[in-house]
Amino acid sequence: MKKNFFLITFLLLVFLGCGQNEKEISVIKESQQNLEIVTAYNEAYKALEEGDPYFAAKKFLEAELLLPQSEWAPKSALMAAYSFYLQNYYAEALSNLERFLKTYPNNKDEAYVHYLIAMCYYETIEDEKRDSAPLFFAKNKFNFIIINFPNTDFALDSKFKLGVIEDILASKEMYLGRHYIKKGKWIAAINRFKNVINDYDRTIFVEEALHRLVEINYKLGLKEESQKYAKTLGYNYLSSEWYEKSYKVFNKNYSKQVKNYPQKDKKGVLRMFKKLFE
Repeated sequence: MKKNFFLITFLLLVFLGCGQNEKEISVIKESQQNLEIVTAYNEAYKALEEGDPYFAAKKFLEAELLLPQSEWAPKSALMAAYSFYLQNYYAEALSNLERFLKTYPNNKDEAYVHYLIAMCYYETIEDEKRDSAPLFFAKNKFNFIIINFPNTDFALDSKFKLGVIEDILASKEMYLGRHYIKKGKWIAAINRFKNVINDYDRTIFVEEALHRLVEINYKLGLKEESQKYAKTLGYNYLSSEWYEKSYKVFNKNYSKQVKNYPQKDKKGVLRMFKKLFE
C-alpha cells in the first residue's frame, strides 16, 4: 500500500514537473513567435512607407499567420487589406476585409473596416452609362456606417459620399429617361423621371425631371397630370429655366418678363463718399 502511495506521489511530481516545463517551453515559443510577427509587421510597414504596397500586403499576411491569436494578427490583416486597397487591387482588398469581419468579430477597428469596404466599391464607380452594381454596394455600406457608427468621422464622410452617389444614380436615371424619349417609349421614360423626383429629390436633376414629366404627359394628352408637375416645378423652382420651358408647353407665346429695376445712382454714392473727406 505504501509502495502504491509512493508510486502515485512520484508520478504526480513527474507530471507536474513536465507540465511546468511545457509551460516554460510554450512561453518561450510564444515570445519567439511574437518577435517574429513584430519583425514581419515592421518589415511590411517599412515597405508600405517606401511605396511598395504589394510586397507590404504579402508581409502583413505573413505576419498574421505567424501567431493568429495574438493582438498583432488583426492589425496585420487590416494593414494587408489596406495595402491591397492602395494599389487598386479592390477585389483582394474586399476579400481580406470580409475575412477580417468573420475572423475578428467586434474588433475595435470594425468601423474602419466597413468604411474601407465602402471605399473599395466607391473607387470602382464610373459614369452613369456603366454598371450600377458598385454604386448600390457603396450606397448600402455607407448607410450601414451612418446607422451603426453615427458619431465617427467615417459616418461624416459617408454622408458626403452618399450625396455624390445619389447624384450619379440620378444622372443615370436621367440618361435612361432621355434615351427612352428618343425611342418614343413614353411610359419607360416617365418611370425613370419619377424615380428621380421620388428617390433623389436632393439632387440637381429634380428640376429637369419635373419638366420632362410635364412634356411627356402633355404629349400623351394627360393635361391634368402635366399641370400637376408644372405646379410642383413652379412652387419649388420658380426662377428655374426648366419652369420657363414647362410654361411654354402650355403657352407657346410665353416670354419671360424682365423687370426694369431703377438704376442705382452710383454718382450719388460717390458724392457721399467724397463728403467724408471734405
